[in-house]
Amino acid sequence: MLSMRAPQPLDDRLLRLVRTWGHTPSRERDVARFSRLGQHAGVWFAIGGAGVALDGARRARWLRATGAVGATYALNTAIKLTVRRRRPELRGLPALTSTPTTLSFPSAHASTAFAGALAYSRLGLPRVPLYALAAGLSYSRLYLGVHYPSDVLAGALLGTAVAAVRGGERDGAPTANGHVNGYAASSSNGHLPSDTVFVTGGPA
Repeated sequence: MLSMRAPQPLDDRLLRLVRTWGHTPSRERDVARFSRLGQHAGVWFAIGGAGVALDGARRARWLRATGAVGATYALNTAIKLTVRRRRPELRGLPALTSTPTTLSFPSAHASTAFAGALAYSRLGLPRVPLYALAAGLSYSRLYLGVHYPSDVLAGALLGTAVAAVRGGERDGAPTANGHVNGYAASSSNGHLPSDTVFVTGGPA
């Protein structure tokens, strides 16, 4: 049976590959700066906060989506404290950035990134840039040598699962009263239902 506390040999081999491939001093500095965007889910809370502030018609949905990121961060922390896997220590390859704790599993950068990407894409933000940002932040933790690949994979799965449950419905999904998120749904005869409510500010 595999232990979550102890990394497996494949983890070490993959991490060493990423930690040694494509490195230059200037690139390492750039990746370290970029990776700080995901510290404590900062960039994802910023996106959610902007949605709350600027999209008044859907403020409740933005709050729910941002709350999914917060819930992911809290659950990620609880799992870390339970599993207590130590961060990587590769001989001759020290970590290239500081970390708030010495605990590694799962990666909070990855979990909050994929939670944010799913939750905010459901609100109409473009999926490709969101997931590119999520993947880049997740990869940066391997590049900098502060997480094992299994930490990042577990984080991505955790964030996706939490956002799928708590992140709210996507734009265009019908609601229980026959309306569509951001729009009113047509009835089966092609006419709008009698209780139609028009909502300004459609999908972003």
